Amino acid sequence: MPYPFARLARLAVSLLVCTLAIAGCQTMPPPAAPEPPPPKLSPTQVTVLKEKGFALTDQGWELGMPHKVLFGFDEYTITGARRTSMLDVGRALSQAGIEHVRVDGHTDDVGSDAYNRMLSLRRALAVVRLLVEAGFSRDRIEVRDLGKSRPVADNKTAAGRAENRRVAIIVTVD
Repeated sequence: MPYPFARLARLAVSLLVCTLAIAGCQTMPPPAAPEPPPPKLSPTQVTVLKEKGFALTDQGWELGMPHKVLFGFDEYTITGARRTSMLDVGRALSQAGIEHVRVDGHTDDVGSDAYNRMLSLRRALAVVRLLVEAGFSRDRIEVRDLGKSRPVADNKTAAGRAENRRVAIIVTVD
């Protein structure tokens, strides 16, 4: 009875050939294009940022002392020395060729969520106006009104609330 075995062998070989033929027809997807490297800051830009009081954080390069932007209760205007300081920062960012800045407005926890969002936006836009006046391009500025959602200090104390009434200026590199 070699005949049934031969038929079975031919069938197995035929199935194997068909399987290989079908598998061979499938095309592999092209490899994914590599991600472009994130834009880097030049050593000169990093030096300028450090000189102006920026420090590297998990968000990017964030402005701190001596130019930290704090506001009084229910205030959103920038005058006097703070205005001069912001103009100086704006000129430095523009002259250094910084590509992108994010301006985040914040408040303490006094008042409604809606009011604090509006107030934080007014604070952020006050800073944006000064950066633009100093020569930084408006289309390279992202604005966020974060209200009371991200305190950096305890809102139970007057000193903590004062620290939370702020605008953060962050140079992003992504």
